[in-house]
Amino acid sequence: MDRVYLNGRFVSREHACVPVTDRGLLFGDSVYEVIPAYGGVPFRLAQHLQRLERSLAAIRLDNPLSRSAWEAVIGELCGDGGGEDRSIYVQVTRGAYPTRNHRIPAEVTPTVIAFSSPIPQRDPRIAQKGIAVITTPDIRWHRCDIKATTLLANILAQAEAVEKGADDAIFVRDGLATEGTASNLFIVAENRLITPPKGDQLLPGITRDLVLELAKEAGVPYRETPITVDSLAQATEVWLTSSTREIAPVVRLDGRTVGDGRPGPLWRRMDRLFQQAKERLRQAARKRDETNE
Repeated sequence: MDRVYLNGRFVSREHACVPVTDRGLLFGDSVYEVIPAYGGVPFRLAQHLQRLERSLAAIRLDNPLSRSAWEAVIGELCGDGGGEDRSIYVQVTRGAYPTRNHRIPAEVTPTVIAFSSPIPQRDPRIAQKGIAVITTPDIRWHRCDIKATTLLANILAQAEAVEKGADDAIFVRDGLATEGTASNLFIVAENRLITPPKGDQLLPGITRDLVLELAKEAGVPYRETPITVDSLAQATEVWLTSSTREIAPVVRLDGRTVGDGRPGPLWRRMDRLFQQAKERLRQAARKRDETNE
């Protein structure tokens, strides 16, 4: 089943249409979330919905659905996958109006979109060989903490990386490395895990927070502190994390080898803990299904 939730009802993808005057289309006046679901169960749903609420508040848009309504919509879309791993995409725009105008309308009727897609199996080469990244100047606006759909700068940075034979790019602003084009940044230095602190310059990642929780539970020392370009270049391990990428080890940075050129020992440990957290969710889903049979 391949359905889209659009403004209160589920429709087929070919019938899911928004007006050409929608402000999300014209201005990028919208925010979004991507929620992974393993075994039909959304992963850290409360945290994703909390971040959506924060993004909506930041752009001065009331949340069009209650928490329980969001849970119901996302649950329906998870069920469409028949228990397979899916990602749920959610977008809220400020809606469509007769006149194209930068000014926010006095009366706002948001557009709400949600649909699911299969999560591809992780390429085993990433775990075995890692990825290559470049650094690039951060030309984005100063509210990167809002998960907005205005992603052209991210797309161009990703394109630059591909043109240079890399997989992704890390943004640099004022001498500090902040995040990837669609991911949070971690490094390992002196056997300590380091990630930039939350702030306007980067998106507060759900997977980022989980990695820190897992590190704390496992007794792995970590710090939330700015990462300078020099610290990034000298790191023994570099990772990029996101809901769909999970924890990706970086083995080449701007053409130079990171560590010994292979995914590092701390990455292997944290990735194992992350995979175990996912498997616990799948097992809980299987037990639930067996109970309901």
